[in-house]
Amino acid sequence: MNPELARYIQRRERILDKVRTLLVERLHVSRAPDEIDPDAPLFGTGLGLDSVDAVELLVSMESELGVRLPHEGLSRPAMRTVNTLVDLALAHGRTDDVDG
Repeated sequence: MNPELARYIQRRERILDKVRTLLVERLHVSRAPDEIDPDAPLFGTGLGLDSVDAVELLVSMESELGVRLPHEGLSRPAMRTVNTLVDLALAHGRTDDVDG
């Protein structure tokens, strides 16, 4: 495997683990982190988050991953699923020092 691709996959997996942990520890999602499907919707029938949870999630991602949205228009599409949050962290966060 290409070493650059391997590093990207490793970073993505570390961020996915961190986002899942934030959902469980900060938002009290009643699942184990590894039980959270990365493609499950965050709101509605998915994980059941609400608008207050969305704010808490963004604050948590900023403090834990350094994620800062460049403008408000990105928040809605970036908060569809766990995977879109990971994409957001990769694009707009501090991901090199995320511990597993």
